[in-house]
Amino acid sequence: MSSLLVFQSDFGIADGAVSAMYGVAYSVSPNLTICDLTHEIPQYNIWEASYRLIQTVQYWPSNTVFVSVVDPGVGSTRRSIAVKTEKGHFIITPDNGTLTHIKRFSRIVEARELDENTNRLPNSGESYTFYGRDIYAYTGARLAAGLITFEEIGPSLNVEDVVELHVTEATKEGDVIQGTVDILDVRFGSLWTNISKNLFKELGVNYGERVEIAIINDTREVYRNIIKYARSFADVHVGEPLIYVNSLEYMAVAINQGSFSKAYNVQTGSQWKISIRRAPKIIYE
Repeated sequence: MSSLLVFQSDFGIADGAVSAMYGVAYSVSPNLTICDLTHEIPQYNIWEASYRLIQTVQYWPSNTVFVSVVDPGVGSTRRSIAVKTEKGHFIITPDNGTLTHIKRFSRIVEARELDENTNRLPNSGESYTFYGRDIYAYTGARLAAGLITFEEIGPSLNVEDVVELHVTEATKEGDVIQGTVDILDVRFGSLWTNISKNLFKELGVNYGERVEIAIINDTREVYRNIIKYARSFADVHVGEPLIYVNSLEYMAVAINQGSFSKAYNVQTGSQWKISIRRAPKIIYE
């Protein structure tokens, strides 16, 4: 019985790149079930590819094979690898940091370097710019179809050697938590931070109470306001900002039925810093 095969890339769907990957996979086995995680990763954005994997992989059945292709170093000396997670998922990808969040939060139990000579689409010529089709989709399909085992992909690697991107940790100093805006909930413009629910709880704030947040881009403050800590969007009025626990149990900032990112021109990355503290009491004389 075939395993599920899930594709992720920065290719978009405006041309035939994704369709070509599907074609290769179905040529390996027409009985495969192929799904898409997303093909709308911003071009070359390895960080977002890593984040979308940790957002998604854990909710799929064990033995699902993921192929993630965000590969600005295609054709270079960077390795191609396959890994197995603690829960039995397989991911095939360039070893360029795409596995940062999986390695940190899902635990990789085994890694192998993909032998690009053995695991390559037959008669794919001398092209070295479409590894997504010629190597990753082909190998992922063979693994999902049971035509090869994980061990046959290539030689074993030390899991600790799998490349990681730099990760900024959230901190608490006194009564203030400092973090960064890691990524956007793209469709709705919410800001997903690196501040965990557990760290936020150290402020002692309950649902319905308010916190003061400030967002700084490098040295320029772009937003400061007192907003409600809400269980869900229904707890605030339309157009009102809120802070809430997102689906990964990290803190997020949003506008009910609006885009916080667009409203205040906030983007993501280590230069986008956010601080949170319990809202100060206002005393009127």
